[in-house]
Amino acid sequence: MSRPITATIHAGAMHHNLATVRTRAPSSRVMAMVKADGYGHGLETAVSALRDADAFGVAAIEDAQRIRALGLSQPILVLSGFDSVEDLDQLRRLRADSIVHHPAQLDMLEQADGAPIRCWLKIDTGMHRLGFAPDRVREAHARLGAARGVEGDIVLMSHFASSDEFEGGSDHGRQTRRQLQVFADATAGLPGPRSLANSAAILGWPGSHGDWVRPGGALFGMSVVHGRPASDFGLQPAMTFATRLLAVNQIGKGEPIGYSATWETPEDMRLGVAAVGYGDGYPRLAPAGTPVLVNGTPAQVVGRVSMDLMTIDLRGHPDARAGDPVVLWGAGLPIESVADAAGTIAYELTCSITRRVRFVES
Repeated sequence: MSRPITATIHAGAMHHNLATVRTRAPSSRVMAMVKADGYGHGLETAVSALRDADAFGVAAIEDAQRIRALGLSQPILVLSGFDSVEDLDQLRRLRADSIVHHPAQLDMLEQADGAPIRCWLKIDTGMHRLGFAPDRVREAHARLGAARGVEGDIVLMSHFASSDEFEGGSDHGRQTRRQLQVFADATAGLPGPRSLANSAAILGWPGSHGDWVRPGGALFGMSVVHGRPASDFGLQPAMTFATRLLAVNQIGKGEPIGYSATWETPEDMRLGVAAVGYGDGYPRLAPAGTPVLVNGTPAQVVGRVSMDLMTIDLRGHPDARAGDPVVLWGAGLPIESVADAAGTIAYELTCSITRRVRFVES
């Protein structure tokens, strides 16, 4: 018997979310971020649903190959850039753009043979991962402009670290305001389009939108602001993660449930056993009280989530039976509520779903 666990992907929701992003940033072009296999939704499925985007952003050249295999011609930006001459050759064949974030890449472009590529110059304005320091930006821009391996306008870009903190009190948004100022100072007078805004900045920092916005989680209906579901921003969930009850058992008061006996029955009660666990990508750290839906009605996880199974408090579900549906997140149950309970973020949940889950397109 196959396990009854499904991740249903809603193409219509992604299409709606893209339209919502365009409404929020009407003067910007939209680069759909589809890295990490479309945030766990399936790269080909996501790109097909988002084919109206102006460009796509990926983390690896292999992802650009998969997009081109779909027959799409939009620009594709490889976010980590190239590491070798061989990478440059692949970028040319795929007509893909590259981020340039390190002097070694400048060296390769200056010495490159073959057709030039389009480049996005990444500036470290305070995230401190990849990018040129502000005082090196003008030199890097000049070298890119003169390099024989570069064509077209150089896009100037950076990435926000805390744009989920919207403008508010004196402390709210302090880091984002600082990053905006650093970017403005570092790029003053330089030609080329600008790109700063991720999903959170699209929603909460309209002054950062620039020429290109780069939504990721928002396209998949995931909130980017702690304590606020995606529906607050008009976004729809693109995934419904669901399973079924395998058993319904009557358990006496004071009985330990699951590994390490982390929870005991407070009274005689009915307990459901659902076919899902951390082997499917459900978070093991989800504590007792994490919400699920049984037959569309709220219920709670109890006991420790195991590899293949979880237990559910059915005291409010007197009619629940083996085979009944259990929604783990998605339609009717915001993924953010599960992520908050498990001490993580929605992005990690969708990216953690494993290969034994059956994906269904809707």
